[in-house]
Amino acid sequence: MAYADWKIKTKRLVACNCDLGCPCEFMGKPTHGHCEGVEALEIVEGHFEDVRLDGLRVAGVYRWPGPVHEGKGTYLPVVDPRATEEQQEALFKILGGEEQEPTTIFNIYGSTIETELDPVYTDIIFDWDIEKRQGRTAVDGVLDCTMEPIRNPVTGEDFRALIRLPGGFEFRDAEMVSSSFKTEGPLEMDVEGRYGAIFLVTYGPYGIVEEETYPNVAA
Repeated sequence: MAYADWKIKTKRLVACNCDLGCPCEFMGKPTHGHCEGVEALEIVEGHFEDVRLDGLRVAGVYRWPGPVHEGKGTYLPVVDPRATEEQQEALFKILGGEEQEPTTIFNIYGSTIETELDPVYTDIIFDWDIEKRQGRTAVDGVLDCTMEPIRNPVTGEDFRALIRLPGGFEFRDAEMVSSSFKTEGPLEMDVEGRYGAIFLVTYGPYGIVEEETYPNVAA
C-alpha cells in the first residue's frame, strides 16, 4: 500500500513510573501493575509531503490502568504553538497513526488509547543531551520532567546503560537515565528516580528508518 511521503528525525525523551530499565521493554509487566508517564520529542528535520516540520515540538502525558497492550489508555497531547494549521494537521496525521503501516509506533500506541483529551497548545521546554545522558521537558501547568545519569548507589558515580532492541518499533538503541516528573491536571502524577530513556530516531510510514537512527556509541 502506498502512503503519503513523510519522515521525521526526532530527539526523544520518554519517562514512566517503572523501575530503571522498565520490564515492559523485555515483554514483562509494569513494575506497579499500571503504566503512567510523560514524553516529548523535537523534530530535528522532517516533512509531511510538502509541509516542513523542522524544529517543532510535541509532548504528552499518558496513563494505562494495566499493561499498555491491554489498552484503555488516556493521553493528553501538547502541541507546539508555533505550528501553523498545515503543520498541526500534518503532526496529527503522523502522531495519530495515519498514513503508515499498522506496525509503526504511532499506530501501535494509538490503538491502545481509549480517551484522548483535548490538545494543549503552549510552549514546550525541551533540553536534550544524549552524550551526557541529561534532559528536561516542561510545559507550564501540565508537566515537568528532569533526567540525569543513573548513579552507582555505592560510589555515586555515573553508571551507563543502554537498551538495544534490534526489532524495536520505538527505538533501536536508547540511553537509560533516571527520571523524575510531576504533572498537573486530569492526569496528576509525582514520580521520582524511575525509568527514563533518551534516544535519536527517525520514523517514516514503514517504521524506523535504520540509517538515520541513533547507533550504539562505543563506551
